[in-house]
Amino acid sequence: MNNYDVIIIGAGAAGLMCAIEAGKRGRRVWIVDHGKKTAEKIRISGGGRCNFTNIHTKPDCFLSQNPHFCRSALSRYKPADFIALVDKHGIKWHEKKLGQLFCDDSAQQIIDMLLTECREAGVRLNMETTVSAVTPRDGGYFISTDHGDAQCQSLVIATGGLSIPKIGATKFGYDIARQFGLSVIPTRAGLVPLTFTDELAGRCKDMTGLSVEASVHFEKTAFAE
Repeated sequence: MNNYDVIIIGAGAAGLMCAIEAGKRGRRVWIVDHGKKTAEKIRISGGGRCNFTNIHTKPDCFLSQNPHFCRSALSRYKPADFIALVDKHGIKWHEKKLGQLFCDDSAQQIIDMLLTECREAGVRLNMETTVSAVTPRDGGYFISTDHGDAQCQSLVIATGGLSIPKIGATKFGYDIARQFGLSVIPTRAGLVPLTFTDELAGRCKDMTGLSVEASVHFEKTAFAE
């Protein structure tokens, strides 16, 4: 049985970044993921070019039940830090509107960058690996997988939410959270299409594909883009 300092379940953006930083600190890290490919949400983000950060990112931009978390997290790792990492790997990028930064070429460049950083940090990565059980043991955690069992001192669940099941999203992370008695907020859709009445849909049919300046108001909140 292998022993690790950190086991991370989930090889998306959060899991890979966590592994990189832990590996840089000398931790022995193993990432496991049930999917075939790493970072699938990165791959499809920004229309395939990955909107990898926003230069105007600040705590006020986030809606959270714990606003202090965003403040502390962003004080430790700023957009400029990630931009420096992108520049280190020679990835060309450009700014679109509202401070959004995109790769000139492809989102795959960001994925390759993160995987390179993982390798340099000594991180072990296994895809297509199913975790069948997670149990507390000896002050750490025992992980059972179809690629063998392992034990760790720290366990990170970075499986993401329920969005986009077709690229592998499941409720696994929620189940583990409940297993360990963590509070789980009921999920609800955060990004959805609008459903028009037949009359309005008919009036808007010729506008399909158009992009215009618009503002949305709800109670005391307003957003324009």
